Amino acid sequence: MEMQTVYAFELPKGYVDSGGGIHRKGRMRLATAGDEISATRDPRVLSNPSYLSIVVLSKVVTELEGVEMVTTTLIEKLFTADMAFLQDMYQKINNAEPVTLKAVCPECGAVHEVALNFTREG
Repeated sequence: MEMQTVYAFELPKGYVDSGGGIHRKGRMRLATAGDEISATRDPRVLSNPSYLSIVVLSKVVTELEGVEMVTTTLIEKLFTADMAFLQDMYQKINNAEPVTLKAVCPECGAVHEVALNFTREG
């Protein structure tokens, strides 16, 4: 039996390109350890830990119908419903434990371990 590593999806709203075209169908692959490690080293994530999910999704969403390349800029332009859908899908197909990051409180300077929640639920 062959292991499934790529999963098809259809976004609830769809990515709207600059010409007004809507793109809903795509594919997401399983994440690798390298995907998550390289994402945590990305300068945008180091300066803003909430950017981690955008970087990771730009690596694992391998295609979106009619779009040449999936990038962080494209992921940023998704509607929140589509972003939540992809985060939830990522969690489900990877059976992932929450990713945690060290965060520094800007007011008191205390260091905290913070779980990054990729799902829609609180």
